[in-house]
Amino acid sequence: MNSLRQLTEVGQSIWLDYIRRDLITSGKLQRLIDEDGVSGITSNPTIFAKALAGDSEYDSAIRSILQSSPDLNSQTLFERIEAQDLQMAADLFRPIYERTRGNDGFVSIEVSPHLAYDTQRSIAEARRLWKEVDRPNLMVKIPATTEGYPAIEQLIAEGINVNITLMFSVSQYEEVAEAYLRGIERNSRPHEVTSVASFFVSRVDTAVDRALEEVGTPDALALRGKAGIANAKLAYRRFHEIFLAPEFESLAKRGVRLQKPLWASTGTKNKAYSDVMYIEGLIAPHTINSVPPETLDAFRDHGKVAPAQGQNEREAEDVVGQLVSMGISLHSIGQELTEEGVEKFIDSYHQLIEVLSQKRADLKQTNAA
Repeated sequence: MNSLRQLTEVGQSIWLDYIRRDLITSGKLQRLIDEDGVSGITSNPTIFAKALAGDSEYDSAIRSILQSSPDLNSQTLFERIEAQDLQMAADLFRPIYERTRGNDGFVSIEVSPHLAYDTQRSIAEARRLWKEVDRPNLMVKIPATTEGYPAIEQLIAEGINVNITLMFSVSQYEEVAEAYLRGIERNSRPHEVTSVASFFVSRVDTAVDRALEEVGTPDALALRGKAGIANAKLAYRRFHEIFLAPEFESLAKRGVRLQKPLWASTGTKNKAYSDVMYIEGLIAPHTINSVPPETLDAFRDHGKVAPAQGQNEREAEDVVGQLVSMGISLHSIGQELTEEGVEKFIDSYHQLIEVLSQKRADLKQTNAA
């Protein structure tokens, strides 16, 4: 059994943080499912921007859609392409979804990042995307903003699966868990709804390392590369306190599912660190790790499987305590990273629309020649 497969033995799912059409049509995604146990996919505007800019693989899809609907704007054209990709991927993961009775086997679609601070329009957009893709194993991604929390609650109450994204601090995690619980209390069929809480990791280290280097003392520099995993360990402890406590048992009897933590941003950005540190350091039951392809390959090659979360919580507390003593607040950094993440997704969304507009113009010119 390869190391990726071994992760399932400790109760962790591996999702792929990547999508493009030839991954699906070539059979590679099915092989990742069969051989490595990959059981879900996440996507965002940045991932789709890279896919669409890559080469000509989407040309035939663009031609087909525009042939029947030539007046579509580029935003709607993108949604059609995105929906097709996610429908195909969802169908591949459907056997996992059925086998796990709705606990795994999901694909995720992102509400427009322009709506991150608009509760009502986020709800309306999520409803529309849910109907458009029309797959029970779809999750709609909502960011962990102040305006996102009531949207999460309402969508869960309506029976729409939600993946909460751009979450960087324990306080945000608590808000997200509470929004899920409020929504599920209002849902008459809670066993049909699944939600995950995507907690970002490597971006925390990038931001904290920068602050530590500004402090510049030996004690500060010794903490580099430790904040992200320590932060996640404390979020996982809160998960235990909320969802694995006796108080949750009455909800579980109604069919309410755990809102699993999903570790996101788990590709190593600093080349001085291990390329598998955000998998090895985040192995735990009832969790998901959403992994970019290069990190997936690295862990398959040389990753080691041993439970990590729930261990050394005092060390995690000590790391955070030292950061506080140096004037570095993970809560403040988390808020800044959420706002920065929204802006990055907006930039990526603009980029993919520009790329798509250029592609349709080029195809029109080619067809006319």
